[in-house]
Amino acid sequence: QVQLVESGGGLVQPGGSLRLSCAASGRLFSIKAMGWYRQAPGKQRELVATISTNYADSVKGRFAISRDNTKNTVYLQMNSLEPEDTAVYYCDADVELDYDSGHPTFEAWGQGTQVTVSS
Repeated sequence: QVQLVESGGGLVQPGGSLRLSCAASGRLFSIKAMGWYRQAPGKQRELVATISTNYADSVKGRFAISRDNTKNTVYLQMNSLEPEDTAVYYCDADVELDYDSGHPTFEAWGQGTQVTVSS
């Protein structure tokens, strides 16, 4: 129905930067909301940022979310990375599907991309 494909993760030293991308495709009628979550080993998945510019307190001032509507893509610019930012980062989207019979809502998740901050 709808697929989210993330990219941009990797290994970076403390203080470094990474930019994550998440592209949505499939039976899209509209995208109502998009955001990024992360899950560190042994911890619950937590919200990082939403396109309505809500940020977790731990990333405020360091991370910035943006969106390119022409590409159905959301980005997460991560600066001043810390070891505590190490996690699998997931993209999430609340969408309306495009069917002749209507536009039901659907929540899609990406497969996750690993971010490791280590010296």
